[in-house]
Amino acid sequence: MRTEARGTDRTPGTATGGKTVPTVPPAPAADRRTTVDVTALLERGRTLATPVLRAAVDRLAPPMDTVAAYHFGWIDAQGNPAAGDGGKAVRPALAVLSAEVTGGAPEAGVPGAVAVELVHNFSLLHDDLMDGDEQRRHRDTVWKVHGPAQAILVGDALFALANEILLELGTVEAGRATRRLTSATRALIDGQAQDISYEHRDRVSVEECLEMEGNKTGALLACASSIGAVLGGADDRTADALEKYGYHLGLAFQAVDDLLGIWGDPEATGKQTWSDLRQRKKSLPVVAALAADGAAAERLGELLAADAGSSDFANFSEEEFAARAALIEKAGGREWTAQEARRQHTIAIEALDAVDMPGAVRDRFTALADFVVVRKR
Repeated sequence: MRTEARGTDRTPGTATGGKTVPTVPPAPAADRRTTVDVTALLERGRTLATPVLRAAVDRLAPPMDTVAAYHFGWIDAQGNPAAGDGGKAVRPALAVLSAEVTGGAPEAGVPGAVAVELVHNFSLLHDDLMDGDEQRRHRDTVWKVHGPAQAILVGDALFALANEILLELGTVEAGRATRRLTSATRALIDGQAQDISYEHRDRVSVEECLEMEGNKTGALLACASSIGAVLGGADDRTADALEKYGYHLGLAFQAVDDLLGIWGDPEATGKQTWSDLRQRKKSLPVVAALAADGAAAERLGELLAADAGSSDFANFSEEEFAARAALIEKAGGREWTAQEARRQHTIAIEALDAVDMPGAVRDRFTALADFVVVRKR
């Protein structure tokens, strides 16, 4: 018997043919709670963390220092200085913001921001290689330019650096922060292992997909949301509440990523059209569609089962991937995932109620959560 995805809307939609539309429509203007400049908030995290991040990367032995600099967008493939896209910088923004929860300066969260960013990029280097992704942030990935061995080694080195950055502080709080970071990293690796294993299964339940995405994305965002507060001396109750915010924010973040992985604009995402379909990923829109009833879900299941055994999958046309995306949308997978992103966003915001913090700091946490569910890349 098929398990039905909770809240699935089976109203047929219209395939977008790869054209971008808002992933999760923003709430009506009257419902917006803050007027925080999210761009400035993200830039603050990036500006505070980048010099320390660069100094950490400079510790690496050649050629790993150069390979890492390429990955971060600081140089091009020939070693020339570049102003590459360093990503959204949500995690550094959360880490320095969390330092303000306890009344500290945002700078107190910088070691945590850098450590989390190093772990995040360790995972990206390895994920790109395992997934066979040739593009990230509109550039060739590290394994494509410098080879698989360097992608593995540099990823390992970044993980080691993350722990060094925290432990060098030599404080009790640094030890607590390191324990939380290593636990989050282990969960992240568990999530990646689950993600890979699901690619070879015909069926994955919605619950299994959410567990995987909670590990792969939620755990590190949970750590980012609390690590600055931990470094500032916050007790475990406060840190746990901030982690709950970050964990559910991570699930909302990944739900939006899953939408972008099928329907995102390549010019915005830096990836191919239908990128998740090309990799046979069992992402939320796919598993929600397969869990639904109706002809579209049945036909989608037949096609995906046939795809799994196809030797010609890599040569599929754009039209064939577009047809699968249309079936996912018609079966309700797209709408269900958008609703799930909003649901997780709501849980994240409600978690902040358990934390005694300045109103302005809470407004910034809320604004970052709002940003996550309406982004296009």
